[in-house]
Amino acid sequence: MSTAAPAPLTAAEGTADAPWHRLDLRMLLIRPVLDLLRSLPVLVGALVLGSGNSWQWIGLAITALTIATGVSHCLTSRYRITETQVEWRTGLLLRKQRAVPRDRIRTVDVVSEPKHRLFSLAAVRIGTGRHSHGQGPGKDELVLDAVTRDEAQRLRTLLLHRKPAAESVDATAPPEQLVAEVDKRWLRYAPFTLSGLAVVGAILGTVYHFAHELNLDPVRYGPLRDLAQRVTEEPVWLTVLTAAVGLLVLVSVLSVGGYVLSFWNFRLTREPGGTLHIRRGLVTTRSVSIEEDRLRGAEVKEPLPLRLVGGAKGVAVAAGLREGKGADKGGGLLLPPAPVGRVREVVDDALGERVADVPLVRHPRQALNRRITRALTSVLVPAAALFLLAHTGVLPNWPWQVALALVPVAALVGWDRYRTLGHALTGRYLVTRSGSLARQTVAVRRDGLTGIVVERSWFQRRAGLVTVVAPIAAGRGRYHVVDVGESAGLELADATAPGLLTPFLVRRAAE
Repeated sequence: MSTAAPAPLTAAEGTADAPWHRLDLRMLLIRPVLDLLRSLPVLVGALVLGSGNSWQWIGLAITALTIATGVSHCLTSRYRITETQVEWRTGLLLRKQRAVPRDRIRTVDVVSEPKHRLFSLAAVRIGTGRHSHGQGPGKDELVLDAVTRDEAQRLRTLLLHRKPAAESVDATAPPEQLVAEVDKRWLRYAPFTLSGLAVVGAILGTVYHFAHELNLDPVRYGPLRDLAQRVTEEPVWLTVLTAAVGLLVLVSVLSVGGYVLSFWNFRLTREPGGTLHIRRGLVTTRSVSIEEDRLRGAEVKEPLPLRLVGGAKGVAVAAGLREGKGADKGGGLLLPPAPVGRVREVVDDALGERVADVPLVRHPRQALNRRITRALTSVLVPAAALFLLAHTGVLPNWPWQVALALVPVAALVGWDRYRTLGHALTGRYLVTRSGSLARQTVAVRRDGLTGIVVERSWFQRRAGLVTVVAPIAAGRGRYHVVDVGESAGLELADATAPGLLTPFLVRRAAE
């Protein structure tokens, strides 16, 4: 089968007369197979449950329609890049058209899944970084699936650098600079990410769901029946210990496997023109570019298990990159779980200043009192409720006794949360650190802030504390310097956004 190679660059590329390009026709060897696999539940259900009636023909018709729709999408999809926008159209009977303004493009991700790598293809995801209320994932993206790898790189260069690839390559410019790459020794940090725990939970949830729907009791069959019988015969402490060890081994193995699949071949480079380029993945490869002009800061994340072994990971705070659940999987990962010292070096290199390990200003003792109080309350209140339930005979005594035994642990967590607190102003950046179970050190550019907010609750007013909020059009959108002294907080806010609060501070001083 012949393939549709992208049209060569012409003088009209990037202008109003830009030529239309088509997807690579080798996708026709992949798309029907994928559509058939997606339709298998309908097809099997129609053939098995609908034997002897019209339902089997309905199932076959739905499957054929799904495959025909996929083939039509591959044959009719066209795209082009004009001076002001990226245009895409597809459809045979029902035509669809979409245009994305080029000045709103924030990310161009090049993803190569196994189905693409089989034919040296890739998918290009053009993101605007905008999220409308009620839209699901991917609604802010324009996906070109699939094009050749050379075409994918051409599109990435053209859309991010705002000029044709041929013009963006300067023969005198230095080659891309390697900032960081993965080290095989970092696999030792994988078990402490606990990512395998989510996989185990998903597997158990799926098995339980299907067993419940089919009215099956897995314990009544095969090895699980023998295992359940042994559990009832052995002491409780031995059963709990064996289950904990088995779960720990399983989670560790899955976490290591997930680390290899997600972060193998990880490379962070700096391209000529000021662009950070991230490549990672073993089976599914992903390539993400972040223009340094859109880089608003960075974050060093140290979850407690990872922090106990001296590990951390670095994430970019950049305009257009998704933040929230799975933020590091949204393309902004500067370094996977690695030694905390190396993560700080990479963050400093990416931002061009030393920010990750600067000395931080400690917060007043009132902040310690608030953390200890909140930590103890979170344990004592449930313990009191469990005690009342035990006193009335609803529950045995051991639940409230176990909750009460957690008081020292809660106090230790509260003290560690206070010990973590700190902030600093260094160069162009505001640095803030907080958290214990999930400690985070964030550096955001002061010239990228959209304002400054000083807020305090009733309890903070009684303690003479405030929280300084730095809103920014990137990352989580708001970063907090929590429980800082009132005078120090106002000075910090005024220094972070010079002149913004000065009239209010002067008026208050005059009063």
